[in-house]
Amino acid sequence: MSAVAMRKKVQRKFKMRGYAVKVDAVDAIISFASQFSNDEDQDEALNLVLDQLEHESLKSSIIDKEPAQRVVNLLMEAMAVAEDESPGAVSQSTALRVIDAFVIPKFNYNPIKKIFYAHLGPLPIHGEASAKTALYRDRFLLLSQRLSRDEYFSRPAFDTEMAHLGSCEISPIQSLVGQTRRRWVMGIISQLEDGHFFLEDLTASVEIDLADAKITTGFFSENTIVVAEGEMLLEGVFKVFTCGFPPLEDRDKSIKALSGQDFFGGGILTKEETLRLAELEKRAVNDMFVILSDIWLDNEEAMRKLEIVLNGFENEKVVPTLFVFMGNFSSHPCNLSFHSYSSIRSHFGKLGQMIATHTRLKEQSRFLFIPGPDDAGPAAVLPRCALPRYVTEEFQQHIPNAIFSSNPCRIKFYSQEIVFFRQDLLYRMRRSCLIPPSTEETNDPFEHLVATITHQSHLCPLPLMVQPIIWNYDHCLHLYPTPHTIVLGDRSEQKAFTYTGITCFNPGSFSNDGTFVAYRPCTREVELSALPE
Repeated sequence: MSAVAMRKKVQRKFKMRGYAVKVDAVDAIISFASQFSNDEDQDEALNLVLDQLEHESLKSSIIDKEPAQRVVNLLMEAMAVAEDESPGAVSQSTALRVIDAFVIPKFNYNPIKKIFYAHLGPLPIHGEASAKTALYRDRFLLLSQRLSRDEYFSRPAFDTEMAHLGSCEISPIQSLVGQTRRRWVMGIISQLEDGHFFLEDLTASVEIDLADAKITTGFFSENTIVVAEGEMLLEGVFKVFTCGFPPLEDRDKSIKALSGQDFFGGGILTKEETLRLAELEKRAVNDMFVILSDIWLDNEEAMRKLEIVLNGFENEKVVPTLFVFMGNFSSHPCNLSFHSYSSIRSHFGKLGQMIATHTRLKEQSRFLFIPGPDDAGPAAVLPRCALPRYVTEEFQQHIPNAIFSSNPCRIKFYSQEIVFFRQDLLYRMRRSCLIPPSTEETNDPFEHLVATITHQSHLCPLPLMVQPIIWNYDHCLHLYPTPHTIVLGDRSEQKAFTYTGITCFNPGSFSNDGTFVAYRPCTREVELSALPE
């Protein structure tokens, strides 16, 4: 049916019920009815609008845009609910799920039975001393069980001459006593004495000498877990010849070993559901995420840049599915010396007004906010909870469906798993390095950073004195099994890098250099974008 015929049909139907419809109201009604393909469904949609109008307290029989749009919105919401509840249906709300760090399930590994089991007890924010010990033990066991499945480091099934040629069995550190030949060990680098570094596992610790060690790609700092080849010297020091991170494991292999346990927090899916969602994900060619980091709401230049970005996407044929705004949201740290929380609250209100003026973005896009390291919050520890309600209340009056989540947070998009983390991690990792990173494979610091966090299966493998972590919630920073995409919001230069099939990128600092990223989940394509200076 042509647009003219449809317009006449609307006016005729409403006239029969005693209504006169204004032009802008007709447009709103047509936009709703045109979602249905055949004439019968369109007639039914128009009847639904008319029936719903009878329940509205109208001041006159002349219908303008406001009551028409209100009725259309009610019907759209009802359709969305019905679609969600129907078996086998996947709507936008179910396709995109945001997972807060504090609801991610925790699993413990039993090295005797060699299985993971869910932690069922309470997880207090202020953990006991044993929780700190458990933090390191859990990290070590996570990588140890992963390494046990690696063919290169696994113990040969039969003790033959050929079996020794291609295998490097890991020895407990305790067994190094009295040994002089070369051994492979796995442990966490610790500074048990000032200026002296040790390698620890669950059995013992030994002082190490890394002066002549040949290392692999990555940042080797205190708290990182390494696999090292070396030999014991007479003075009781383990001389390291080769040192590297535990090798990565294929995601599918990890999932198979977990026996259907949900480490990500997005729910357990059957094989058929996973395949169906993967197929729907491939068809979602119009879905796009726009990620911006460092949006200083108290900076006029940054807000001017943001309005340019919003204007640009408002005029696109298909608007983005999701906008991800990562902190910091203020040019000054919100700490104890900061006394302008009311100004941040009003700046968020102005941001809500700005977004609300872009009608298509407000109605069709979702907005996710992730706090930065210097934003308002209870403490500078990880994981950080969502921005306080006091700060965001005025914004939510304009954009009620906005999502305020933790840092880090996770997104399940159909079958794809995406992790978002806002932290100036690159600078801290480089400052904490014990030895200069290897330049054999790459000179790019961002590539070294990606190799470090993926091999460590942890977003922030820094010493706790450099970056405090809530002991009972360290599992929220784990990257196991490896997600499909990792977004590292950092003040450093904008970068994108695919490492062993994992898409990793840094959107850059929007307020400093106007950079941001447009990400297409269906193809995992990363578009590095920037506003012209």
